[in-house]
Amino acid sequence: MAAKRVRLAQRRKAMGFSQEKLAEHLGVERSTVGRWESADTEPQPWHRPKLARALQVSDDELQALLDDVTVIQAQPSERMNYVLQNPGSADMVAVAYLHERLRQLDESYDHTSSTAILGPAGQVHGQVKFLRENATNPRVRRALYEVEADSATLMSQLVWDVSQRRDHQAPLTYLDEAVDAARHVRDPSVESYAVLRKSFIALYGEKDATKGRHLAQQAAEVAQVASPSLTGLSLLHVAEGYAMTGGLKECEDALKKAETQFDRVNSDDVSAQYYTINEFNRLAGSCYLFLGLPERAEPILRMTTRALAAKKKSQAIALGNLTLAFIRQGKLDEAADTMHRTIDAVELTRGGGGLNLAFSAGRELRPWRGETWAQDINDRLLALMAAI
Repeated sequence: MAAKRVRLAQRRKAMGFSQEKLAEHLGVERSTVGRWESADTEPQPWHRPKLARALQVSDDELQALLDDVTVIQAQPSERMNYVLQNPGSADMVAVAYLHERLRQLDESYDHTSSTAILGPAGQVHGQVKFLRENATNPRVRRALYEVEADSATLMSQLVWDVSQRRDHQAPLTYLDEAVDAARHVRDPSVESYAVLRKSFIALYGEKDATKGRHLAQQAAEVAQVASPSLTGLSLLHVAEGYAMTGGLKECEDALKKAETQFDRVNSDDVSAQYYTINEFNRLAGSCYLFLGLPERAEPILRMTTRALAAKKKSQAIALGNLTLAFIRQGKLDEAADTMHRTIDAVELTRGGGGLNLAFSAGRELRPWRGETWAQDINDRLLALMAAI
């Protein structure tokens, strides 16, 4: 497992020091500075005041540089095995390794089946919790809480997917863990997203629009202090909750509030890269479908399915909704074509949202079940069901 304190090295270079020159200035060996930057060791207490002065940072800023460890090669190593056997020895390098493994799994979500990710994600989550429960260093324990909040959220997502959104209790248990961990480190963005995912279970699993709307509103209120993009995403699901109960005016008011939040997004918003105009359009299209306005949903969803080409699970949901919009307008040729594209996407990812929408569209095609094209679709759905 190779690691590096990238920001510490950058700060040294910005101050005009080579490793050798900084070592000479501090009265240590060059290899000692190298070990600090490769995260093998930390400066001893008596070296820190002089190091902070050389780098022109405060004591707290120096500690932040030392805590910021980047794993360059996230492969299991003897060092990680030792930490797991001796959890009291957990350090920031171990935290960085687990964080990088989690990042890799999260990045694979949109193009890999949830079943394939669930086992490795469960292993990482278990290791994070085990080390956090046994960590003796307060800084390491806090950092592990941060990773745990993210790993519990991912686990809730995967477990719900694998159950085809039938098991609500297990994902909710993971999300409660995520909320608790986020509150330990006072991270409103992570807490908000966990609460928002609880609203998904209420909206799409329990089919309780009012409960889902209230949870989404709670998520928006938590996110308000930290992330306009996450606040906007939460408000989109508030809008969807209203749409499910036929509240057109309330739905469109919430959509406008969400759009206002997205207009406020800037580079300081830690969640900005994840929630884009594509999310707005996908949810707006869904809202108009719930409101019985497929003609308004169709152009939005057409554009969204093209934009989501790289996010296969989200694209499958948009394609499923677009299929429903075509069916409800009587555009059967376009519905059939889009239905095949929906099934293609679901076969690739086994995402629960796309899967449910594919079967919903299949049920709406029953009036045409005697047609050859509808029989072909039904055969594919039966094969999909058999493969689950």
